[in-house]
Amino acid sequence: MASQTTPFSQTKILLYNKPRISLSPSPQFHSNFSTPKLNFHSGTRPMKAVVISATTAEKAKKRYPGESKGFVEEMRFVAMRLHTRDQAKEGEKEVKQIEERAVTKWDPTIDGYLKFLVDSKLVYHTLENIVQVSAFPFYAEFRNTGLERSASLAKDLEWFKEKGYTIPEPSSPGLTYAQYLTNLSQKDPQAFICHFYNIYFAHTAGGRMIGKKVAEKLLNNKALEFYKWDGDLSQLLQTVRDKLNKVAEEWTREEKNHCLEETEKSFKFSGEILRLILS
Repeated sequence: MASQTTPFSQTKILLYNKPRISLSPSPQFHSNFSTPKLNFHSGTRPMKAVVISATTAEKAKKRYPGESKGFVEEMRFVAMRLHTRDQAKEGEKEVKQIEERAVTKWDPTIDGYLKFLVDSKLVYHTLENIVQVSAFPFYAEFRNTGLERSASLAKDLEWFKEKGYTIPEPSSPGLTYAQYLTNLSQKDPQAFICHFYNIYFAHTAGGRMIGKKVAEKLLNNKALEFYKWDGDLSQLLQTVRDKLNKVAEEWTREEKNHCLEETEKSFKFSGEILRLILS
């Protein structure tokens, strides 16, 4: 073999299959192309191993839906998938609970709506208190965002009281969720942020639609303070969206995934409170 000129095609085969052999191109080949001596002694990584390593690294880089637009878009994507088709065109979930039907099919009651408002006030007050106390420093980013709702709900409940309605005490769904949020915020900030996002952003979208339909059926189209914001709502949302994206930039991919995995629990707790409207 050493006394014969090695064709280029054969050289390729030897390079890939016998990396420990030293190969020198033929004099003719070397003079035409000025190719340096190829040496694959022990301790030098084989060319094939480099190709495999690059391919593995490329496959390991997984893209998540919405990732290129920021983490909030990832949360939105997961949340939309957990809607039913009755609730949103992007929904994938089957209707299993009465509150998962389109709001146009609801049959709300005043007593049920009051329970919903009372439990919602407790949950929003809990969220506001959590960011004020700030068990984790970045919670402070979400103080005074303009999305806070507990003060508005207090005004609405006072209006109902003036109309002669009895305001109930918070019920099990609200009490349970408030306690869960309090405990979660102290030990699992990524999971807490999932609830923070879904509670506030859901209310500005589907929540407003629900408020409008309930007002049509029960309140002679009166718009409650719960569904009013000071300033431009779209700008308020964008500011909070930017802050959420910035906070999430410091998280690992595992922490982001953990946050996304909490979405189903967020829907479960919120759904139990929403169901009160139909009780």
